[in-house]
Amino acid sequence: MVEKTQTSGLWPSVYEPFRHLGARMADWLSPASDAKADDNAYRITIELPGVEEKDIDVTVHEGVVTVKGEKSAEREEKGDTWFFSERQYGSFSRTFRLPSDADGDKISADLKDGVLTLSVPKLTPKAAKATKVAINKG
Repeated sequence: MVEKTQTSGLWPSVYEPFRHLGARMADWLSPASDAKADDNAYRITIELPGVEEKDIDVTVHEGVVTVKGEKSAEREEKGDTWFFSERQYGSFSRTFRLPSDADGDKISADLKDGVLTLSVPKLTPKAAKATKVAINKG
């Protein structure tokens, strides 16, 4: 019984490096992104080299922007005495929560040179306005 406890006690230390492997692989395969803001808008840039516009889906729902897509790239090179073929396939998804002053209904997306740029305008604050309140005679 003591041997079994000692042996099973080793498994967590052996297993530990692999426990979060799926999440680490997803992070490694996720496209690099950057988010910044200026006075008028929020801008999110995502590196998507080799991904065509038709393979990208951008949605906004309840203040969350989701970018999903599929990457498929093939490359072949031939020489007199050699042949090289490489294929890359996979899907990706990135999610960004918008700040409360972002106008998600007016988001725009541009894809240029393998970089997707999302622009989300900031809501214009409503000017404070005084309202005259009528006093009822009672």
